[in-house]
Parts: sequence; C-alpha cells; structure tokens
Amino acid sequence: MRLNKKLTIAISLILSLTLISGLFVTGFAQEDGETYRIGLVFDVGGKGDKSFNDSAYRGLQWAKNGSDEFEEFESLPINFTTIEPGSGGAGREDAMRMMASQGFDLVIGVGYLFSDIARSLSESFPNVNFAIVDYSKGEGEVPSNLVGLSFPEQQGSFLVGALAAMKTETNKLGFVGGMSSPLIAKFEAGFKSGAWYVNPDLEISTQYVGTTGEAFVNPAKGNEIAKAMYNDNVDIIYHAAGLSGTGVINAAADTGNYAIGVDSDQNYIQPGHVLTSMLKRVDVSVYKTIRDVVNGEFEGGVDRQFGLAEDGLGYAIDVFNRVEEFPEQVEKLKTEGTVKLPALGETQISPKKIDQLPSENLVSDSMVERVEELKTQIVNGEFTVPDSPDDVTPEEPVLE
Repeated sequence: MRLNKKLTIAISLILSLTLISGLFVTGFAQEDGETYRIGLVFDVGGKGDKSFNDSAYRGLQWAKNGSDEFEEFESLPINFTTIEPGSGGAGREDAMRMMASQGFDLVIGVGYLFSDIARSLSESFPNVNFAIVDYSKGEGEVPSNLVGLSFPEQQGSFLVGALAAMKTETNKLGFVGGMSSPLIAKFEAGFKSGAWYVNPDLEISTQYVGTTGEAFVNPAKGNEIAKAMYNDNVDIIYHAAGLSGTGVINAAADTGNYAIGVDSDQNYIQPGHVLTSMLKRVDVSVYKTIRDVVNGEFEGGVDRQFGLAEDGLGYAIDVFNRVEEFPEQVEKLKTEGTVKLPALGETQISPKKIDQLPSENLVSDSMVERVEELKTQIVNGEFTVPDSPDDVTPEEPVLE
C-alpha cells in the first residue's frame, strides 16, 4: 500500500499531538511524495532505556540510514515519527490512533500492551498497516492489516542461563523480572532451563519488581532486590526488567558479582560485571517489517516469530566480556573512547568505564563452544525450551 500525503497533513499530526497530554513526539515525518511514513509508539520506559525500546528505535534508524552491523540492511526511503507515552503508558491508544488517522504507511506499537489497541484500530483503519512487537494473541484471527512481531525469548534466555551455570562459583543464580506477566515468565523459564540443563544442582532465586508497567522503570527497586540476592550468596543475576534492570547491573558492580543484561547489549554499562546480555533483536524485526512495507511485501494476518533460527535472539560477545579476542578495540577504547558493539553500533564509553575493562575474558573459549553447540541443538529441534517456569525442573529442564 502506498499513500500520497501532503505536508499539511503531517503538520496537522504534530499540532494534534500537542493536545494529547503527556506524550513526547520526535522525528517530524515530512511527506515529499517519495518517502514512506513510519510511526512508532514506545513502551513504558521510552527511548533511552538501554534495552527494549532502544532496540526498536535502532531498527528505525537502520531503515532510515542503513546498518553497519547487517550489510544487507540498506537505507530505505522513509521518514519516521516516534511518540513516548505518558506515565504508566498513558496515551498509547491516542498516539497510535492519531498516526493511523493521518494515513501513515506503518504504525508500530512497542510492547504487548498495544495488542488490544491495535486489533481495534485495525478495524477502524483498514487501509493502514500495523505491527506490534511482542504481540499478544486475542480471540479470533490476527487482522489482515496487522502483523505480530514475536520472540521465543526462552530460547535466548536458555543460552545465557547455560553460560551462567558454567560461570557460577557459588552454584546460586538469580532472576529479576520486571512486571509479572506471561511474557517475562518466558525469560525466567528459559534461564532456568539452560542453567539446569548444564547443572541440575544449581539453586535459582526469582523475584519480580511489580505487577504493573511501572515495574519496568524502577531502577532503585531492581537494585534493592538484586543486592538482597547477592547478599544471599547469589553470584550471577539475569534481569528481564527494562530500565529497572540497570539497578540490577549496578548492584552487581557494587557487590563484586555478575549480572546478565537483556534485549540490547548491556555489557558496557558496568564493565567486568556484566557476563553477557541476551540479545532480543527487536531492531531486526522492526527493520524487516519496514522493508516489507517499502517493497510492497507486507504480510498481515500473522504472528511472525523471530527465534534463534531467524537471528531474532542471541547473546552478546564483545570487548567487555571477551577482551582478549578484541585487542584492536581495546586500543580504540583507550585512544578514542568509542567502540562498536553488537546491536548498538558505535558507542561512546566514559573514561571511568574504560578503566573497569577486565584484563581477561569473562566468557571462556570453552563456554562459547558449549553454548554454540546448545544453540545448534535448539535450532535443529533436538529439544524444546519450555516457555513457562511451571514446565521447568532440575530433573527435566527441557521438553523432548
């Protein structure tokens, strides 16, 4: 679908959005007759969460400018507008509705809480394409002008759980989730599955920050929970808590332990104290969906999966956890203060963080070799990683 819109319509979008309290709009998308207009509404936490939302924004940037990480991701003829919801996600529906009413070529909602909204709007605006990251299925079929962008997070979480099991010295691991929900439970299930698959004798503690969307934007609470776990002899904690997870990572540094990041590469936040990060490639899913729209290949009516086999999930290997593998990056950090990171690109690192760079690999060659073998087994269907903690036990950590 291609719609030709005038600049005045784009202006009316901005003027209308100023009337919606609590929303923050960036990236004024002008229409020149040659570009596609893409709208994206962030989840709670917004741009700058160093995690889920930032990954979605990166996909937008790739569509606009191309990607250094994926050579096949070329720049596309688009302009985009982003909107951050108000406190607790207020104004989500207003933001998406405003974009749809202006005939954007694609409107993206970042987070499963947009699912019901998008199903309703897809009926009201049948000529607008919608995409929802972490789409949550409702009753009935997926609307024909809506595509779900979903991830079997348990697969990537399995890999970092296996790494944690190989690294722990206390045999006690922890998991800190953001909002208690079926989605975040998949991260917990995968982490336990991978850890217990490697070592069924491990003890794994679990705690969630809260039961509402605010649980993803409470670093102080994440820090408090993590420090209590570390003080109980846990030495590695995996978080799936959005911005609250930065509190977990800082707690790892404060107590001399390890954290595992999520969604984006978070290894750089506290060098020497982040073992790895589970990469949930929201950026890849956003880029590919925009490319489909531009190429006239958008396929609605489906919940599209981005698993290990589709490069939708993975784990971060970089100079911060494999310092001996990247001597040229160490030199660049010391001389220029920047480094190119997977899923982040060129990143400025503060001198204090550079001084924290470990002198040896946090993740050994044998650990990488083992986890790559496990990844191949999952992709080949040799076993299935459970998506519910109720289906994971030390005795039966995976489904055959």
